[in-house]
Amino acid sequence: MDKSILKESAQKLNEFYMFARRMPSYSEMLGIFGFRSKNAVFKRISLLVKEGVLAKDKTGRLVPLNLRHPVRILGLVQAGFPSPAEEETIDLISIDEYLISNPQATFMLKVEGDSMIDAGIHQGDLVLIQKGLVPKHGDVVVACVDNQWTLKYFEKQQGRIILRAANKKYPPIEPKQELTIGGVVIANVRKYR
Repeated sequence: MDKSILKESAQKLNEFYMFARRMPSYSEMLGIFGFRSKNAVFKRISLLVKEGVLAKDKTGRLVPLNLRHPVRILGLVQAGFPSPAEEETIDLISIDEYLISNPQATFMLKVEGDSMIDAGIHQGDLVLIQKGLVPKHGDVVVACVDNQWTLKYFEKQQGRIILRAANKKYPPIEPKQELTIGGVVIANVRKYR
């Protein structure tokens, strides 16, 4: 099949996904693709899965992999002393492409509380967590400690694991019975407006 047709199909799905925040049903795809049969939709979806645009989860539901809304990168900005700047598009990148290397192992949580504020993680922020990564000393992790989930620094001290807050008013946590690492924080997202 012509790559431009697949690209157009992916774009139509992207537009639906960005608007509805979900994948369309096969019935909705009839109208999106302009098809008359669900078999034609199935064939198109199969090609998009083969091309890596979509995937299917364990239950058979469609999962977007490469449906993105790219944003222009216009250049660099100094965070130190001001310097002359020129606006010039140097690349296009989608935020998920930049932040997420393994979409199927990545999930997002909204932060509540202020225990990680000195790490720059504030209440209301969204953190991206990747499952399956082995946490290193100093990583921020989502962990279940004695049946309670928390977001803390992961530390190893003399063979013991300690979860430490980034706020001095919270004491370090040492698991008494069990510790499960849910994932490692790979990005923090804050919306200012």
